[in-house]
Amino acid sequence: MRDRSSGVPAGRGRPGTRPTVSRREFLAYGSVFGWLPFFRPKHINMAGARFRIIRNGRSKHRYLFIHGNEETARQVLTRHMEAHEGIAYVIDSHTRNVPAGVPSGSGQIDPNRMFSRVGAEASLTRLNPDWKPERMQPALAALDRDREKLVRALLPPPGGVLIALHNNSPGYSVTDERPISDAESIREPANPHAFYLCTSPDDFKVIATSPYNAVLQHQAPKQDDGSLSRLAAAR
Repeated sequence: MRDRSSGVPAGRGRPGTRPTVSRREFLAYGSVFGWLPFFRPKHINMAGARFRIIRNGRSKHRYLFIHGNEETARQVLTRHMEAHEGIAYVIDSHTRNVPAGVPSGSGQIDPNRMFSRVGAEASLTRLNPDWKPERMQPALAALDRDREKLVRALLPPPGGVLIALHNNSPGYSVTDERPISDAESIREPANPHAFYLCTSPDDFKVIATSPYNAVLQHQAPKQDDGSLSRLAAAR
């Protein structure tokens, strides 16, 4: 495009003037050269849950650390990202539950129970037993507004994989997941707390050949608890 009054390309400026770039040119440069690192967000929020974004290279791998009190999982993921490519989302919290509610932080929710409205409502009800409907509905609406944005960020591109890391408590193991799983490969029966929960049959086939415990939950479960694994199975 040219400035008709002078014949000078628009946005370039005349001699002695400061060059300018139009919004259209700015967006075009971004699409051609890719956005520079300082344009990329460093955090993403879902209601009261705030995730720090760690980027390394261009891998299609995506990682998630969602329970702030599971410190070993946090350390493993942050160390992994120093040497391996991908994008990691690390919750900015050191507690299992995160603030929720309107006004902000007036209640709490398990961040791995907010990936569906049904699961979020169950978690809010359990953790905030004194809430009345007039407090519950605004909290659910805030989660509904932010949910899809976070899900789009977490889900990997075609050919990629999403890995969520957890520390399992003594009261939870692969034994709890076996009754609701489509397939299982128990290679370490003496170590039931360490296992993979897969939502992709192809991933399960690979891990089933390893010496590690694994279960497959590919079919959408009848009971939606709002966890990321249930969402992944449903999608």
